[in-house]
Amino acid sequence: MNLAKQITLGFIAVLVSVVLWAVYVPAAAPWLERAGVYALLGLDAPVAAEAGSGGFRGGGTARVVVSDVGTGQVNARVLAVGDGRAASAVTVRSEVSGMVVDLGVTSGSYVEQGALIAQLDDEAERIAMERAALVVENAQRDVDRVRQLSAAGTVSDVQLREVELAFRSAQLGQEQAALDLAQRTITAPISGWVGLLDVATGDRVGPQDSLAMITDRSSLVIEFRVPERYLTQLSVGQPLEVAAVARPDVILNGEILALDNVVDRASRTLRVRGQVANPDDRLREGQAFQVTLSFPGDNLPMVDPLAIQWSSDGAFVWAVREGAATRVPVIIRQRNSDSVLVEADLQPSDQVVIEGVQSLRPGATVEIVSAAPQSADAAPVGSL
Repeated sequence: MNLAKQITLGFIAVLVSVVLWAVYVPAAAPWLERAGVYALLGLDAPVAAEAGSGGFRGGGTARVVVSDVGTGQVNARVLAVGDGRAASAVTVRSEVSGMVVDLGVTSGSYVEQGALIAQLDDEAERIAMERAALVVENAQRDVDRVRQLSAAGTVSDVQLREVELAFRSAQLGQEQAALDLAQRTITAPISGWVGLLDVATGDRVGPQDSLAMITDRSSLVIEFRVPERYLTQLSVGQPLEVAAVARPDVILNGEILALDNVVDRASRTLRVRGQVANPDDRLREGQAFQVTLSFPGDNLPMVDPLAIQWSSDGAFVWAVREGAATRVPVIIRQRNSDSVLVEADLQPSDQVVIEGVQSLRPGATVEIVSAAPQSADAAPVGSL
């Protein structure tokens, strides 16, 4: 019984102390209001006192530093990861069997279109080419002779037709021999960089054997996916930022090259193909890249980060209107290094308190001692 009595008396003593603290110690007002003590006790929070007065006294004037409210644009950003591939890539293969007698490139070298990649042994093809030339020459003489006889009426048109067909057949044989000879010389179909070679002089290769991989990586194509809700905001030529996952500090600028015409039903995303220049040859095909697309959003009030205050009800700012402090609730939409974009009942003509907020209460009279302007045309970049 004595213990219960002691607990009751102790609780009453604590309650009386809090009430006395709330009424007679104005300096405690900010903390007591945030804790909801004034509302619990049914008391009104005191208004601000003059700066330097050490507390809150009714009718006092608070000296504050304010900042102008600006306007900023919320930029929605889409981050995606895609694989890069060279603008052009060709695997050079042999169309015929033969022994490599000469290699015109080395691993990692750059070649121009038409440059020699590999030369196969071609002695048999050269002999066939000379034989075909002799056959054509002989067939040409037969045609000339029969045409002379035909003009004199000593041979029939059928005989003339036969020698002309033989001549044409000889020409086709010569063209085939020339093609067989040309296939022994393997050249670069595009300009680009040669990958690691798996053949050497003296190796024997067969039809469709890979000799070299040539990639034109003067620019890279990156494929990635974008949520379908951004479909109407995508367009060919739209700028994007690209950073290799291995080098996130190096940002490159590119553009959208093409858009797919079908939305994937499983992921509800659209396949997008972008392109980024690679003038310094720092990027490689097969690398993983992070792609950033920015979309312009709504224009919102922009305030100094120091103006944002917090209470049990959420974020708010102190706006100065007609010489008095007005508490304005805000919803933070985007944080930047030097500004915060908010949804709030604020206009570009408003001013918000950034220093002296500890001495403010709704309706308190304020004296502006300094004003820090806020840029009204900034367009920060952030993400949603």
